[in-house]
Amino acid sequence: MEYLILAGSNLNNPTERLAEAVRRCSEAGLPPVRSSALYFSPSWGFESPYIFFNQAHVVDSGLAPPEVLKILLQIELEMGRHRLRQAGYQDRTIDLDILMLPEKTFRNAHLEIPHPRLHLRRFALVPAAELAPHWRHPVLNRTLAELLQQCPDQGPVKPWQAFKPSGLPPSFL
Repeated sequence: MEYLILAGSNLNNPTERLAEAVRRCSEAGLPPVRSSALYFSPSWGFESPYIFFNQAHVVDSGLAPPEVLKILLQIELEMGRHRLRQAGYQDRTIDLDILMLPEKTFRNAHLEIPHPRLHLRRFALVPAAELAPHWRHPVLNRTLAELLQQCPDQGPVKPWQAFKPSGLPPSFL
């Protein structure tokens, strides 16, 4: 079964954290079969002085969604992610989310696939649509390319090559 996974980081050298997450996923039996370009964007849902980096991966695994989630959460923990019990978003060393399965849904007390806010987040849709533009969201009955075109979030999401470490690009100001 193919899984679309989004990796994100904005702390402790985020591009290195994303590469480490791919390595750890591969070692845990979840190697990417395809990966998007690396993108950066401002924080979403909270204020942060740190830029987020995100990359999508298609992973092919015979594991059930709860087993994949368990592996991803263990990798997050090993890489220093400490989820707070309080509500809201925060800066993070690594974030690994299952975005969707092609034309399938899954739901239990700990996991909902497709990700319930995927269609609202440009930072997730840009790399996801790069990898799988024709994957159809089984609930909204739209392709990832269509969801990206219709996304209400118009925040900037730029390819990593455009990143200027000495300061934010003008579109972020």
